Amino acid sequence: MRLSTRGESVPASPIRRLVPYADQAKQGGAHVFHLNIGQPDIPTPPEMIEAYRSFSEPVLAYGPSAGLPVLKNEIARYWSLWDVELSPEEVVVTTGGSEAILFALLAICDPGDEVLVPEPFYTNYLGFGSAAGVRIVPIPCSVDNGFRLPSAEKISALITPKTRAFLYCNPGNPTGVVYQKEEVMRLGNLASEHGLFLLSDEVYREFVYDGMAFTSAFHLDGLEDHVVILDSVSKRYSACGARVGYLATRNKAIIEAATRYGQARLCPATIDQLAAAAGFASHEKYIGGVIEEYQERRDVLYNCLTSIPGVETHRPKGAFYTIARLPVKDAEAFAIWMLTDFRVDGQTVMVAPASGFYATPGVGLDEVRIAYVLESEALKRAMDIMGMGLKRFQELNP
Repeated sequence: MRLSTRGESVPASPIRRLVPYADQAKQGGAHVFHLNIGQPDIPTPPEMIEAYRSFSEPVLAYGPSAGLPVLKNEIARYWSLWDVELSPEEVVVTTGGSEAILFALLAICDPGDEVLVPEPFYTNYLGFGSAAGVRIVPIPCSVDNGFRLPSAEKISALITPKTRAFLYCNPGNPTGVVYQKEEVMRLGNLASEHGLFLLSDEVYREFVYDGMAFTSAFHLDGLEDHVVILDSVSKRYSACGARVGYLATRNKAIIEAATRYGQARLCPATIDQLAAAAGFASHEKYIGGVIEEYQERRDVLYNCLTSIPGVETHRPKGAFYTIARLPVKDAEAFAIWMLTDFRVDGQTVMVAPASGFYATPGVGLDEVRIAYVLESEALKRAMDIMGMGLKRFQELNP
């Protein structure tokens, strides 16, 4: 017997694919600095933890398929902080931002349809696209110009009769790019001109540095039926294990479709939604110090990377990732070798090979994604080890 074509073609995550090597390294006594995955080490808001502790209902019951009213009301209040008027009825709560992406694709695409995505992109877009029978078509971007969007003419050339939407992450995972207002408007104008949806993954909305302004797709005028916001509490509140996200749109048909998909999986986790509501309620008190901490880590990582001979990168303006081009031919081989063969005082580093963040074959083979989710001293130590590892790897593989 064989699997379905879908089951055979869904890609493995480059973020997690090398985990067996890391597990083996740890079993051998090594300490692994995990820079491969966006798992923050900053404490979750205490209000969220208290929401878990204080749950006292006698029955842990189903909630509404589209989400608990207390959470949807807090999400609507949160958006008012961004000068966006959003109704709770324009929100569907999902099991993580992952389900929000999948529901959006399933709501707007038929099998064989295409979605345009700036490349490199969050690798699981490929997985969700495969599950939905949707082809992810890359919009090529490069570290050489800081991963800025190409011209409207170049993007338009990629649109076909099968194109249904743009899907983009802003601020960007894996690049750390923050699209300027003109770039967001460029995608919005093309979506309007060609009758496409604009799926805006804004999980890292707050994570913007150096005084830059953030432009949400909700800030664009005249695109009410086009825009779908995809969001999550995972990174904003250092609550990746809560698995609470949502999609928000003023397009009633998409809300209705997403709600029907939600009915098929019954409801998001009740207690996690209560904790997420507490997170949003404490947002203003919590988020400022978090952003300052990540900007400091960004500076540490950038300074360390640019001091390693042969490494090329850019100064990310948002999120907590960067793409670095290494002076090696095969960054995945280097990443595996670091876990299997290289130690400094019993320590090594795990990074994510960047080729898995591209759909274009053969691109990104010499690049890695680094998540600066460790405190500054640990980051410095990890970069020292990676620099020593690169030097030794080059000696062994001239």
